[in-house]
Amino acid sequence: MAVEAPLAARMRPRSLEEFVGQREIIGRGRLLRRAIEADKLFSSILLWGPPGSGKTTLANIIANSTASYFTTLSAVLAGVRELRAVIAAALERRKLHGVRTILFVDEVHRWNKAQQDALLPHVERGVIVLIGATTENPYFEVIGALVSRSRVFQFRALSDDDTRRVLQETLKDSERGYGGRKIDISKAGLEHLVTVAGGDARNALNALELAVESTPPAADGAIEITLDVAQESIQRRAVLYDRDGDAHYDTISAFIKSVRGSDPDAALYWLAKMLYAGESPRFILRRLLILAGEDIGLADPMGLVVANAAAQAFEYVGLPEGVYPLVEATLYLSTAPKSNSAGSFFQAHKTVEKEGRTDVPVHLKDANRDAAALGHGEGYIYPHEEPGHHTGQQYLPTALLGRYFYEPTDQGYEAEVEQRLERWRAAQRAALGIEMTQQSPALSEEEIMQVKKSMGRG
Repeated sequence: MAVEAPLAARMRPRSLEEFVGQREIIGRGRLLRRAIEADKLFSSILLWGPPGSGKTTLANIIANSTASYFTTLSAVLAGVRELRAVIAAALERRKLHGVRTILFVDEVHRWNKAQQDALLPHVERGVIVLIGATTENPYFEVIGALVSRSRVFQFRALSDDDTRRVLQETLKDSERGYGGRKIDISKAGLEHLVTVAGGDARNALNALELAVESTPPAADGAIEITLDVAQESIQRRAVLYDRDGDAHYDTISAFIKSVRGSDPDAALYWLAKMLYAGESPRFILRRLLILAGEDIGLADPMGLVVANAAAQAFEYVGLPEGVYPLVEATLYLSTAPKSNSAGSFFQAHKTVEKEGRTDVPVHLKDANRDAAALGHGEGYIYPHEEPGHHTGQQYLPTALLGRYFYEPTDQGYEAEVEQRLERWRAAQRAALGIEMTQQSPALSEEEIMQVKKSMGRG
């Protein structure tokens, strides 16, 4: 059965040294790795992550490296009766032999509340150490009492480098993989399997196995895996998209420019292309969050709210259903009124850089510390005590009086802001006797990029 098992089962890592991915959880020196290597896994853990990220594999590695009795239940097939049998055996084993029991429950979120409640007292008393694996957010799908008594480790989908390493190791492994056969796989074919697998090692290995086993060997016995073969084996056509190359940057650029240009149809097309090619939705959502602040701004303040809600919703849901909030954010931002007035910050930043040190006006200084000795805060007018909750007092440094950075547009909600702000500015000019005003010139894209770099952003 071991010989005839699917390739993904044969290539399952047998030790932490063979394990690929999740370095932040089980990399050298990490807490969980130290506990496994020392066989000191005394508290229950929940492994949460997408399929093919290594949750069951890690449980098997623990099973092979612990002196505890290790047993497994599938929440899909087992219920309370099977759980009670495991608990009874664990109690007997601990009483007679002093051996503790580690219970691995696969798909633990599929147990209902009553079934999870049946597990709780035995976890709490230490009768068993639970390892629960779930593809769903345990904070929503597992009862709170069980989560609070467990350490949650969130697994991520494998990176392209990790998936590529899994495939390459399989092609070299003569014991369990294809190292004993002559397999010629093109670079394009390999990269297609890596990209379309979407960080799922099992998916990548299943596709490789189908490609190898269904391709007739040449006269010299070599099996050639071309891009066409790779496409057939994973039932996805390749698109021109390299997540580290020009196509990646060109496509995300086309997507953002389509949203900025208020073309929802083009935005949906480029979004579909990126997702089809295996682009990370989190990368797309991060770009939408930036766009919401940079290109929508106060023309529709809900733009940032919608983008942020979509990013949070995706973390709760994941693919495939997580595409809905992503699409909703794309359509909302594409059809929202546009304003880039938030870029006025960079004009202020440039002024700070140019002007150097400027003193805070005395009436704006903190009165809590130096009011008596230095008069800090003296003359400050509390706006809420004035008609219209506004006063025309000075807020900028004296050297910058009459300088305006923010120029609202006439788009959407910002049109209301423009009218309100002009009344306030007129009242301030009258109160301070300002006759000359100066609108700071807009910066070029290159100048804005320089400011961003100075702030630590590439």
